Amino acid sequence: MGFLPPEKQLEIIKRGAVEVIPEDELLEKLRESYKTGRPLRVKLGCDPSAPDLHLGHSVVLRKLRQFQDLGHQAILVVGDFTAMIGDPSGRNKTRPPLSAEQTKKNAETYVRQAGKVLNLETLEIRFNSEWLGRMTFADVIKLASKYTVARMLERDDFEKRYKNEIPIYIHEFLYPLAQAYDSVALEADVELGGTDQKFNLLVGREIQTEYGQKPQAIITMPLLVGTDGVNKMSKSLGNYIAFEDTPEDMFGKVMSIPDSLIMDYFVLTTDLSDEELTEIRRQLEDPTVNPMELKKRLGWEIVRMYHGRDAADRAKEHFERVFSRRQVPEDIPEYTLDSPKPLVEVLVEAGILPSKSEARRMIRQRAVKIDGEPITDERFVLDPGPERIIKIGKRKWLRVR
Repeated sequence: MGFLPPEKQLEIIKRGAVEVIPEDELLEKLRESYKTGRPLRVKLGCDPSAPDLHLGHSVVLRKLRQFQDLGHQAILVVGDFTAMIGDPSGRNKTRPPLSAEQTKKNAETYVRQAGKVLNLETLEIRFNSEWLGRMTFADVIKLASKYTVARMLERDDFEKRYKNEIPIYIHEFLYPLAQAYDSVALEADVELGGTDQKFNLLVGREIQTEYGQKPQAIITMPLLVGTDGVNKMSKSLGNYIAFEDTPEDMFGKVMSIPDSLIMDYFVLTTDLSDEELTEIRRQLEDPTVNPMELKKRLGWEIVRMYHGRDAADRAKEHFERVFSRRQVPEDIPEYTLDSPKPLVEVLVEAGILPSKSEARRMIRQRAVKIDGEPITDERFVLDPGPERIIKIGKRKWLRVR
């Protein structure tokens, strides 16, 4: 299958991105690819410091999937070697390195979970221990000679630590150089990363030039704010939604995000079309639309992507049942059921409705709900079991034990 025209590809690639650096170089790479039929080599590095992926990771993974769909070669670089250094990005202290055993175990689950977003059939998966583990000390000195300490201290987190007299260890300077050398080893045309990776990605451009390669274009993606509405999504902060959360937990966590994040989550974590996103923006600005309904749509879309439609339907129904129970007044009539009995009889015997005919009428009008689910069968029979909450009309309630 041929490529889309370069300008159309660039339009798709730029969606949701914070920066494309430099945009003119990326367009030129796309034009060359279009002319020669050679797919671009698009690199994304992953740090297997934790085994679980969450929606924050999905932002860059989905951008990599876009390149796959456009016909380019996606490369997932598992930083099994660099994880033993520890990425200093966004850190105000030295990150503890991981053992080889830890990184290998985490990497296995990482790749499997990444398959929920990426096409594993065409994905090139590489471990940077392949080349970094073979480097001699002379090779490391040669690599280190290509970047200055002054440039390294321009990095925001290093600069802050230096000014505040917080220790910076020499091995931390090696992390961005090692990540940059990944791009040399793979001859990357493009590298993706979050905005917190911008420094590392730019170092990659310079190191490629030093090794006689054309520098990669870089694309930075936004950092997804977690469910607390304040901090970047992170497992250590507990504000994350994991790929492998149960459908019910995933849906419930989505429902807990602040209303101010609804649009960001739709844009960054779902595959809705531009037209659908425009309609959601319109609804968010409409004071008659309850934001909770839009969050339900968001929760359904996210669960569908990771667990399928049936699971999304069940998760939504589960949330609505639980939420409905939270709205139940504390002081409501109770009815004890010790054998199967028609619902209409229960409603009359409990004194909620005056007659069976009135009970049947309410059921026909879908005004009788059990745990949030409307009952439509006038012959519905209640069986003994766990406690259930029946709502009749807008103001009448019954607890059945």
